[in-house]
Amino acid sequence: MKLLKALGVFLSFIITCLLLNLNVYGNPTKSYGWGYKLGKPGEKPEIGALYESIIKGHNVYYMDDSTSKKLYLTFDAGYEKGYTPKILDVLKKYNVPATFFLVGDYLKKEEALVKRMVKEGHIIGNHTWSHPDLTKLDKEAYQEELQKFEDYYQKIIGKKPLKILRPPEGTFSERSLSIADELGYYTIFWSVAYKDWEVDKVRGWEYAYNEVMQRIHPGAIILLHSVSQDNADALERIIIDLQNQGYEFAPITDLFIPPEVFVGGF
Repeated sequence: MKLLKALGVFLSFIITCLLLNLNVYGNPTKSYGWGYKLGKPGEKPEIGALYESIIKGHNVYYMDDSTSKKLYLTFDAGYEKGYTPKILDVLKKYNVPATFFLVGDYLKKEEALVKRMVKEGHIIGNHTWSHPDLTKLDKEAYQEELQKFEDYYQKIIGKKPLKILRPPEGTFSERSLSIADELGYYTIFWSVAYKDWEVDKVRGWEYAYNEVMQRIHPGAIILLHSVSQDNADALERIIIDLQNQGYEFAPITDLFIPPEVFVGGF
C-alpha cells in the first residue's frame, strides 16, 4: 500500500512537471524580458536553456559566438538629452562604428542628428515607431509599428533602413520573434548592459566605466542609452581601454552579413 501511495505521488509529480514544461515551452505567446546570468569578468553570460530554446531557429543575435575579440556597440534612443553630439564626436575620433536603435519620435524631432549618424557611417536600427510591447500586438499592428519607422526613415534619409529590430524594453515571445522573421528582420538583443536609463541619477563617468568594463567579454553586443550623461562622459575612456586590451569594434552587420559583402549604403 505504501509503495502504491509513493508511486502515485511520484507519478503526480512527473505529470505536474510535464504540464509546467508544456506551459512554458509550448506557449508561443508567453512574454519574456531579455536577461542573462553574468559570468566572471571576460566570460560570456548564460541565457539559460529556456531562452536558448525560444530563440533557436530565429534570426536573433545577442552576442558573437566566435572567440574573436570583436565588440558591437549599440545605443538605444527614445528621445534626446543633449549627449548624442558628444557621443558621435568620440565615435568619429576613434573611428568606431555604432548602431543607434531609434523610435519614431526621435526620427521626427532629431532629423539633423539622424542624418549625421548615417553620414558618419553608423547604422540606424528600428526600435519601433511608438515603443509598444510587441508581444501584445496583433500581426497587423506589429507590422505597422515597423513600417511607419521604415517609411519615415526613407523620407528623411532617402533610402530604406537595414532591417534590424530591438524590441522595446527587451520584451519578446516566440510569436513576436517569428513575426520579426517573417518581416525580414534580425532581432538584436545584448550581452552587456546596465541600469543606465535613469536620467535623474547621475553617478559620474567612473560609475558607467566600471559597469561596462566588468561585463565585457569577447563578442559582446553592448547596449548603452544615449540619454545618460555618465555614458557620454565615459565613452572615450571605455573605447581607449578596450582597444588597448586588443578588442576591435565592429559594425553589427558583421554578425549576419560577411564584411566583404557589406559595403555600407543601407
